[in-house]
Amino acid sequence: MTTSEEVIAPDSLPVENSVPAETSQHDSNAAIEQILGAKDSILGQLRKSIVGQDEIIEQILISMLSGGHCLLTGAPGLAKTLLVRSLSQVFKLSFSRIQFTPDLMPADITGTEILQPDGQGGRELKFTPGPIFANVVLADEINRTPPKTQAALLEAMQEHQVTAGGQRHDIGEPFFVLATQNPIEMEGTYPLPEAQLDRFLFNVLVDYLPVEDELAVVMQTTAGVSEPIESLFSAEDVMRFQQVVRGVPIATDVARYAVRLAAATRPVPTNEDSFVSENVSWGAGTRAAQTLVATAKARAILHGRYHASFDDVRSLLAPTLRHRVLLNYRAQAKKITVEDVVDHLLRNVSTDG
Repeated sequence: MTTSEEVIAPDSLPVENSVPAETSQHDSNAAIEQILGAKDSILGQLRKSIVGQDEIIEQILISMLSGGHCLLTGAPGLAKTLLVRSLSQVFKLSFSRIQFTPDLMPADITGTEILQPDGQGGRELKFTPGPIFANVVLADEINRTPPKTQAALLEAMQEHQVTAGGQRHDIGEPFFVLATQNPIEMEGTYPLPEAQLDRFLFNVLVDYLPVEDELAVVMQTTAGVSEPIESLFSAEDVMRFQQVVRGVPIATDVARYAVRLAAATRPVPTNEDSFVSENVSWGAGTRAAQTLVATAKARAILHGRYHASFDDVRSLLAPTLRHRVLLNYRAQAKKITVEDVVDHLLRNVSTDG
Protein backbone atom coordinates (compact mmCIF):
# COMPACT_ATOMS: atom_id res chain seq x y z
CA MET A 1 0.00 0.00 0.00
CA THR A 2 1.26 3.46 -0.86
CA THR A 3 2.11 5.56 2.18
CA SER A 4 0.91 9.15 2.58
CA GLU A 5 4.43 10.46 2.09
CA GLU A 6 4.57 8.86 -1.37
CA VAL A 7 1.31 10.24 -2.74
CA ILE A 8 2.54 13.49 -4.26
CA ALA A 9 4.68 13.37 -7.36
CA PRO A 10 7.90 15.41 -7.31
CA ASP A 11 6.74 17.69 -10.12
CA SER A 12 3.54 18.61 -8.27
CA LEU A 13 5.14 19.28 -4.90
CA PRO A 14 8.72 20.60 -5.18
CA VAL A 15 10.73 20.26 -2.01
CA GLU A 16 13.99 22.01 -2.77
CA ASN A 17 16.39 22.28 0.15
CA SER A 18 18.36 25.19 -1.22
CA VAL A 19 18.03 28.28 -3.38
CA PRO A 20 17.49 27.25 -7.03
CA ALA A 21 20.71 27.24 -9.04
CA GLU A 22 19.45 29.81 -11.50
CA THR A 23 18.61 32.25 -8.71
CA SER A 24 21.50 34.01 -7.00
CA GLN A 25 21.33 34.84 -3.32
CA HIS A 26 21.52 38.53 -4.20
CA ASP A 27 18.54 38.27 -6.55
CA SER A 28 16.63 36.26 -3.94
CA ASN A 29 17.22 38.84 -1.22
CA ALA A 30 16.25 41.66 -3.59
CA ALA A 31 13.01 39.85 -4.42
CA ILE A 32 12.23 39.35 -0.74
CA GLU A 33 12.76 43.04 -0.03
CA GLN A 34 10.52 43.94 -2.97
CA ILE A 35 7.66 41.74 -1.77
CA LEU A 36 8.11 42.91 1.81
CA GLY A 37 7.84 46.49 0.63
CA ALA A 38 4.84 45.51 -1.44
CA LYS A 39 3.09 44.05 1.61
CA ASP A 40 3.52 47.26 3.61
CA SER A 41 2.42 49.40 0.67
CA ILE A 42 -0.63 47.23 -0.02
CA LEU A 43 -1.75 47.36 3.61
CA GLY A 44 -1.25 51.12 3.62
CA GLN A 45 -3.52 51.55 0.62
CA LEU A 46 -6.16 49.08 1.78
CA ARG A 47 -6.44 50.78 5.16
CA LYS A 48 -7.84 53.80 3.34
CA SER A 49 -11.06 51.81 2.88
CA ILE A 50 -10.69 48.65 5.00
CA VAL A 51 -10.40 48.70 8.79
CA GLY A 52 -8.87 45.69 10.53
CA GLN A 53 -9.10 42.28 8.79
CA ASP A 54 -5.28 42.08 8.57
CA GLU A 55 -5.30 38.27 8.82
CA ILE A 56 -7.90 37.97 6.06
CA ILE A 57 -5.95 40.36 3.83
CA GLU A 58 -2.79 38.33 4.38
CA GLN A 59 -4.54 35.07 3.49
CA ILE A 60 -5.91 36.55 0.26
CA LEU A 61 -2.46 37.94 -0.60
CA ILE A 62 -0.94 34.51 0.05
CA SER A 63 -3.53 32.97 -2.27
CA MET A 64 -2.74 35.51 -5.01
CA LEU A 65 1.01 35.03 -4.66
CA SER A 66 0.45 31.27 -4.90
CA GLY A 67 -1.65 31.68 -8.05
CA GLY A 68 -4.81 30.24 -6.50
CA HIS A 69 -8.44 31.13 -5.98
CA CYS A 70 -10.23 32.00 -2.73
CA LEU A 71 -13.62 31.26 -1.26
CA LEU A 72 -14.76 33.98 1.16
CA THR A 73 -17.34 32.81 3.68
CA GLY A 74 -19.12 35.39 5.81
CA ALA A 75 -22.35 37.19 6.54
CA PRO A 76 -23.50 40.10 4.36
CA GLY A 77 -22.18 43.57 5.11
CA LEU A 78 -18.64 42.59 6.11
CA ALA A 79 -16.93 44.43 3.22
CA LYS A 80 -15.98 41.34 1.23
CA THR A 81 -16.78 43.02 -2.10
CA LEU A 82 -15.00 46.23 -1.09
CA LEU A 83 -11.89 44.29 -0.07
CA VAL A 84 -11.67 42.41 -3.38
CA ARG A 85 -12.27 45.55 -5.44
CA SER A 86 -9.66 47.46 -3.43
CA LEU A 87 -7.07 44.73 -3.97
CA SER A 88 -7.64 44.84 -7.72
CA GLN A 89 -7.11 48.61 -7.65
CA VAL A 90 -3.84 48.33 -5.72
CA PHE A 91 -2.47 45.84 -8.27
CA LYS A 92 -3.99 47.73 -11.25
CA LEU A 93 -5.80 44.58 -12.36
CA SER A 94 -9.01 44.48 -14.36
CA PHE A 95 -11.96 43.71 -12.10
CA SER A 96 -15.30 42.06 -12.79
CA ARG A 97 -18.17 41.30 -10.45
CA ILE A 98 -20.72 38.59 -11.20
CA GLN A 99 -23.87 38.43 -9.07
CA PHE A 100 -24.90 34.79 -9.02
CA THR A 101 -28.66 34.21 -9.18
CA PRO A 102 -30.83 31.13 -9.89
CA ASP A 103 -31.49 32.27 -13.49
CA LEU A 104 -27.85 32.91 -14.39
CA MET A 105 -26.73 30.89 -17.43
CA PRO A 106 -23.20 29.65 -18.25
CA ALA A 107 -23.00 31.98 -21.26
CA ASP A 108 -23.71 34.92 -18.96
CA ILE A 109 -20.34 34.18 -17.36
CA THR A 110 -18.15 32.87 -20.14
CA GLY A 111 -19.54 34.82 -23.09
CA THR A 112 -21.21 33.72 -26.29
CA GLU A 113 -20.97 33.88 -30.08
CA ILE A 114 -23.03 36.61 -31.67
CA LEU A 115 -23.86 37.04 -35.36
CA GLN A 116 -22.19 40.29 -36.49
CA PRO A 117 -21.40 41.98 -39.84
CA ASP A 118 -18.09 40.81 -41.29
CA GLY A 119 -17.35 44.07 -43.15
CA GLN A 120 -17.92 42.49 -46.58
CA GLY A 121 -21.68 42.55 -46.68
CA GLY A 122 -22.05 39.22 -44.93
CA ARG A 123 -22.28 38.06 -41.37
CA GLU A 124 -20.20 35.86 -39.16
CA LEU A 125 -20.22 34.54 -35.64
CA LYS A 126 -17.90 36.46 -33.33
CA PHE A 127 -17.17 35.60 -29.74
CA THR A 128 -18.17 38.25 -27.22
CA PRO A 129 -16.24 37.69 -23.96
CA GLY A 130 -18.21 37.47 -20.74
CA PRO A 131 -17.31 38.95 -17.34
CA ILE A 132 -15.03 35.99 -16.59
CA PHE A 133 -12.42 37.68 -18.81
CA ALA A 134 -10.82 39.82 -16.12
CA ASN A 135 -7.77 39.54 -13.88
CA VAL A 136 -9.84 39.55 -10.70
CA VAL A 137 -13.35 38.10 -10.78
CA LEU A 138 -15.66 38.43 -7.79
CA ALA A 139 -18.21 35.62 -7.90
CA ASP A 140 -20.77 36.98 -5.45
CA GLU A 141 -22.90 34.35 -3.68
CA ILE A 142 -21.67 31.50 -5.85
CA ASN A 143 -23.96 29.03 -4.10
CA ARG A 144 -27.11 30.77 -5.41
CA THR A 145 -26.79 29.55 -8.98
CA PRO A 146 -27.47 26.05 -10.36
CA PRO A 147 -24.65 23.48 -10.67
CA LYS A 148 -24.39 23.86 -14.48
CA THR A 149 -23.53 27.55 -14.13
CA GLN A 150 -21.21 26.86 -11.22
CA ALA A 151 -19.38 24.31 -13.35
CA ALA A 152 -18.82 26.87 -16.12
CA LEU A 153 -17.02 29.14 -13.66
CA LEU A 154 -15.03 26.35 -12.07
CA GLU A 155 -13.89 25.06 -15.48
CA ALA A 156 -12.51 28.50 -16.27
CA MET A 157 -10.82 28.57 -12.85
CA GLN A 158 -9.04 25.30 -13.53
CA GLU A 159 -8.15 25.70 -17.21
CA HIS A 160 -7.80 29.53 -17.42
CA GLN A 161 -9.71 29.34 -20.66
CA VAL A 162 -13.23 29.24 -22.08
CA THR A 163 -14.50 27.06 -24.93
CA ALA A 164 -17.21 28.49 -27.17
CA GLY A 165 -18.27 27.21 -30.57
CA GLY A 166 -15.44 24.70 -30.54
CA GLN A 167 -12.85 27.46 -30.10
CA ARG A 168 -10.72 27.99 -27.03
CA HIS A 169 -10.32 31.50 -25.66
CA ASP A 170 -7.55 32.08 -23.15
CA ILE A 171 -8.18 34.23 -20.09
CA GLY A 172 -5.42 36.77 -19.56
CA GLU A 173 -2.93 36.27 -16.74
CA PRO A 174 -2.92 36.71 -13.85
CA PHE A 175 -6.36 35.31 -13.17
CA PHE A 176 -7.98 35.09 -9.74
CA VAL A 177 -11.50 34.14 -8.74
CA LEU A 178 -12.66 35.22 -5.30
CA ALA A 179 -16.06 33.72 -4.62
CA THR A 180 -18.31 34.62 -1.71
CA GLN A 181 -20.99 32.61 -0.01
CA ASN A 182 -23.37 33.45 2.79
CA PRO A 183 -23.38 30.71 5.47
CA ILE A 184 -26.55 31.99 7.14
CA GLU A 185 -29.39 32.04 4.62
CA MET A 186 -29.27 28.65 2.90
CA GLU A 187 -32.81 28.59 1.44
CA GLY A 188 -32.71 28.51 -2.35
CA THR A 189 -29.00 27.73 -2.56
CA TYR A 190 -27.01 25.10 -4.43
CA PRO A 191 -24.08 24.13 -2.19
CA LEU A 192 -20.86 23.45 -4.06
CA PRO A 193 -19.92 19.75 -4.19
CA GLU A 194 -16.76 18.76 -2.35
CA ALA A 195 -14.87 18.10 -5.60
CA GLN A 196 -15.58 21.64 -6.76
CA LEU A 197 -14.79 23.19 -3.38
CA ASP A 198 -11.40 21.51 -3.60
CA ARG A 199 -10.55 23.78 -6.55
CA PHE A 200 -10.32 26.73 -4.19
CA LEU A 201 -6.95 27.19 -2.56
CA PHE A 202 -8.37 28.70 0.64
CA ASN A 203 -11.69 29.08 2.37
CA VAL A 204 -11.25 32.38 4.20
CA LEU A 205 -13.65 33.03 7.06
CA VAL A 206 -14.72 36.68 7.20
CA ASP A 207 -16.02 37.29 10.71
CA TYR A 208 -17.45 40.29 12.54
CA LEU A 209 -15.02 43.03 13.53
CA PRO A 210 -14.09 43.83 17.13
CA VAL A 211 -16.15 46.68 18.58
CA GLU A 212 -13.39 49.28 18.28
CA ASP A 213 -12.70 48.37 14.64
CA GLU A 214 -16.41 48.44 13.86
CA LEU A 215 -16.62 51.89 15.46
CA ALA A 216 -13.73 53.04 13.23
CA VAL A 217 -15.58 51.72 10.16
CA VAL A 218 -18.75 53.58 11.10
CA MET A 219 -16.88 56.83 11.73
CA GLN A 220 -14.86 56.52 8.50
CA THR A 221 -17.73 55.60 6.19
CA THR A 222 -20.08 58.30 7.48
CA ALA A 223 -17.57 61.15 7.50
CA GLY A 224 -17.49 61.96 3.80
CA VAL A 225 -15.56 60.91 0.69
CA SER A 226 -12.85 58.35 1.39
CA GLU A 227 -9.29 58.76 0.19
CA PRO A 228 -8.80 57.14 -3.24
CA ILE A 229 -6.69 53.98 -3.51
CA GLU A 230 -3.52 54.29 -5.58
CA SER A 231 -2.38 51.65 -8.07
CA LEU A 232 1.06 50.50 -6.97
CA PHE A 233 1.75 47.44 -9.09
CA SER A 234 0.86 45.88 -12.41
CA ALA A 235 -0.14 42.48 -13.72
CA GLU A 236 3.50 41.88 -14.65
CA ASP A 237 4.52 42.59 -11.04
CA VAL A 238 2.02 40.03 -9.77
CA MET A 239 3.35 37.37 -12.13
CA ARG A 240 6.93 38.17 -11.12
CA PHE A 241 5.98 37.87 -7.44
CA GLN A 242 4.42 34.47 -8.17
CA GLN A 243 7.63 33.31 -9.85
CA VAL A 244 9.65 34.34 -6.79
CA VAL A 245 7.29 32.43 -4.48
CA ARG A 246 7.56 29.25 -6.56
CA GLY A 247 11.34 29.37 -6.12
CA VAL A 248 11.20 29.50 -2.32
CA PRO A 249 12.86 26.37 -0.93
CA ILE A 250 11.15 24.04 1.50
CA ALA A 251 12.80 21.25 3.46
CA THR A 252 11.61 17.70 2.85
CA ASP A 253 10.68 17.35 6.53
CA VAL A 254 8.40 20.41 6.31
CA ALA A 255 6.73 19.10 3.15
CA ARG A 256 6.34 15.68 4.77
CA TYR A 257 4.62 17.35 7.73
CA ALA A 258 2.14 18.97 5.34
CA VAL A 259 1.44 15.58 3.75
CA ARG A 260 0.97 13.95 7.14
CA LEU A 261 -1.46 16.67 8.24
CA ALA A 262 -3.60 16.11 5.15
CA ALA A 263 -3.46 12.33 5.56
CA ALA A 264 -4.45 12.59 9.24
CA THR A 265 -7.86 14.01 8.24
CA ARG A 266 -8.89 10.83 6.44
CA PRO A 267 -11.09 8.29 8.30
CA VAL A 268 -9.38 5.25 6.76
CA PRO A 269 -8.54 1.92 8.46
CA THR A 270 -4.85 2.85 8.69
CA ASN A 271 -5.68 6.03 10.64
CA GLU A 272 -5.71 5.15 14.35
CA ASP A 273 -6.99 8.58 15.43
CA SER A 274 -10.39 7.86 17.02
CA PHE A 275 -11.40 11.54 17.01
CA VAL A 276 -11.09 11.70 13.23
CA SER A 277 -12.73 8.33 12.59
CA GLU A 278 -15.69 9.20 14.82
CA ASN A 279 -16.35 12.70 13.48
CA VAL A 280 -15.05 12.98 9.91
CA SER A 281 -16.96 11.60 6.95
CA TRP A 282 -14.46 12.60 4.26
CA GLY A 283 -10.92 13.90 4.64
CA ALA A 284 -8.67 16.14 2.59
CA GLY A 285 -7.03 14.90 -0.60
CA THR A 286 -3.58 15.39 -2.05
CA ARG A 287 -4.42 18.92 -3.21
CA ALA A 288 -4.59 19.98 0.46
CA ALA A 289 -0.96 18.98 0.97
CA GLN A 290 0.03 20.76 -2.22
CA THR A 291 -1.81 23.86 -1.01
CA LEU A 292 -0.05 23.79 2.37
CA VAL A 293 3.36 23.63 0.72
CA ALA A 294 2.68 26.27 -1.94
CA THR A 295 1.09 28.76 0.45
CA ALA A 296 3.70 28.18 3.17
CA LYS A 297 6.25 29.47 0.65
CA ALA A 298 4.20 32.63 0.05
CA ARG A 299 3.75 33.23 3.78
CA ALA A 300 7.47 32.82 4.37
CA ILE A 301 8.25 35.51 1.79
CA LEU A 302 5.64 37.88 3.26
CA HIS A 303 7.30 37.44 6.65
CA GLY A 304 10.77 38.13 5.30
CA ARG A 305 12.17 34.59 5.09
CA TYR A 306 13.46 32.71 2.06
CA HIS A 307 12.47 29.29 3.34
CA ALA A 308 9.15 27.79 4.42
CA SER A 309 8.91 26.52 7.98
CA PHE A 310 6.69 24.28 10.12
CA ASP A 311 5.02 27.41 11.54
CA ASP A 312 4.07 28.56 8.04
CA VAL A 313 2.32 25.23 7.42
CA ARG A 314 0.60 25.22 10.81
CA SER A 315 -0.71 28.77 10.48
CA LEU A 316 -2.41 27.99 7.13
CA LEU A 317 -4.00 24.69 8.10
CA ALA A 318 -7.45 26.14 8.92
CA PRO A 319 -8.14 27.97 5.62
CA THR A 320 -6.73 24.97 3.74
CA LEU A 321 -8.94 22.37 5.44
CA ARG A 322 -12.08 24.43 6.14
CA HIS A 323 -13.70 23.41 2.83
CA ARG A 324 -11.94 20.08 2.35
CA VAL A 325 -12.98 18.18 5.49
CA LEU A 326 -16.56 16.90 5.59
CA LEU A 327 -17.94 16.20 9.07
CA ASN A 328 -20.51 13.48 9.71
CA TYR A 329 -23.85 13.71 11.47
CA ARG A 330 -22.33 12.64 14.77
CA ALA A 331 -19.97 15.61 14.74
CA GLN A 332 -22.77 17.99 13.78
CA ALA A 333 -24.90 16.71 16.67
CA LYS A 334 -22.00 17.36 19.05
CA LYS A 335 -21.46 20.80 17.43
CA ILE A 336 -17.92 19.90 16.43
CA THR A 337 -16.52 22.16 13.71
CA VAL A 338 -13.67 21.84 11.22
CA GLU A 339 -11.77 24.31 13.42
CA ASP A 340 -11.99 21.72 16.22
CA VAL A 341 -10.50 19.14 13.86
CA VAL A 342 -7.72 21.57 12.94
CA ASP A 343 -6.92 22.20 16.62
CA HIS A 344 -6.87 18.44 17.22
CA LEU A 345 -4.44 17.88 14.35
CA LEU A 346 -2.13 20.68 15.49
CA ARG A 347 -1.97 19.10 18.93
CA ASN A 348 -1.56 15.48 17.84
CA VAL A 349 0.36 15.43 14.54
CA SER A 350 4.02 15.80 15.37
CA THR A 351 6.54 17.61 13.19
CA ASP A 352 8.79 14.56 13.66
CA GLY A 353 7.76 12.17 10.96
